[in-house]
Amino acid sequence: MKFAEIEDTGANLIESYGEGRVRINGRDYARSVAVSARHVALDWGPDEMAGLTAEHLEAVLGESTQVLILGTGTRQHFPAPKVQFALLERGIGLEVMDTGAACRTYNILVSEGRDVVAALLLD
Repeated sequence: MKFAEIEDTGANLIESYGEGRVRINGRDYARSVAVSARHVALDWGPDEMAGLTAEHLEAVLGESTQVLILGTGTRQHFPAPKVQFALLERGIGLEVMDTGAACRTYNILVSEGRDVVAALLLD
């Protein structure tokens, strides 16, 4: 799905997503990717939800991250409780949704100036 209009704020924005890919600032990614307003992290974690650990998510969080949006592919899958608990201990909100919804939600939150990271699994 391609987004109709994206205002250029200088932040990393997700322009479109589809089967096994996501486009961020004109560049296509076909592997799991984590994105924040200022950084794009490749090879940050597993390609599938089953291999996700708290350490994978810790690697992409900034010091002031408020919310982590976890896009889990074509369907919503929740991470293991210990992964969720690690974020809770740091006071970081976790939103888990399919990758399409995660892309849309990320763009909204980053346009509001929120310190958000989207960790996207592209299965």
